[in-house]
Amino acid sequence: MVVAGYHLIWTAYGCWLPNDPRGSTSKEVRNVQLQDLGDLHFGRKRLQPARSVVKAFYEEAQQRLKHKLLDLNDGETVAVATAFASVIKSQRYTCYACAIMPDHVHLLIRKHRHQAEEMIDLLQNASCHSVRACGHRQSDHPVWTEGGWKGFLTTPEDFRRIIHYIEQNPVKIGRPQQRWDFVTPYDGWMPGQVFRAKPQAESKYQRRKKPQ
Repeated sequence: MVVAGYHLIWTAYGCWLPNDPRGSTSKEVRNVQLQDLGDLHFGRKRLQPARSVVKAFYEEAQQRLKHKLLDLNDGETVAVATAFASVIKSQRYTCYACAIMPDHVHLLIRKHRHQAEEMIDLLQNASCHSVRACGHRQSDHPVWTEGGWKGFLTTPEDFRRIIHYIEQNPVKIGRPQQRWDFVTPYDGWMPGQVFRAKPQAESKYQRRKKPQ
C-alpha cells in the first residue's frame, strides 16, 4: 500500500520514557541511569496502571535525569507553533492537523520528498531554538526527547481518523481545540489523485452569442 502521509509524534524532554509503566514504542533504554526503573513493554498496555504508579515512576526518574522536567507554557507553545509554521512554509509541507501539548506534539503531514525522520528533525530543531529564545529555561536544557515516532497513513479514512484524534488531544485535558494557520483542511487528497476544476456556468452574454 502506498504511504500517503505521516502521523508524527514526539515528547518533551523526560516525558514518556522508554520503560514508562503505561508501555511505549521503544525497544531499548539507552540511559543506563533509567534501566532499573521498570521493564520495557512495547506498545500501550491493555490494562493501564493507576495514575499514582505513573506519578511515582516519574518522581523517581526526575532524580536520575540531568535536567528538570518542564512542560511547555503558553508562550513556549506559541513559539513552537511559529517555528512549525516557518518550517512548513519553507519546506512546502502540507500539514492537515497539529496539536502542541504541554508534554508532547502531534502532526499529520502529507507525503513529501522528505522522510518522516527528516521532518521530525527539522521541526524539532527549529522549535527548540524558538523555545529557548523565550528565556524561560537555561540554554543547555533540552526541549524535546531526541527523535520521535511515526505512523503511516494509506487511506482517506486514515487521514480523517488521525485528524480527529489529533484535534481531540487538547480537548481531552480540558483545553480548547487548537486552530493553527499552517494547518490545511483535508480535502480527500491521495497520491496520484487529480482534482478537476468544475466547468464554470455560462454567462447570459455567452448564451446569447451562440449560433442558432
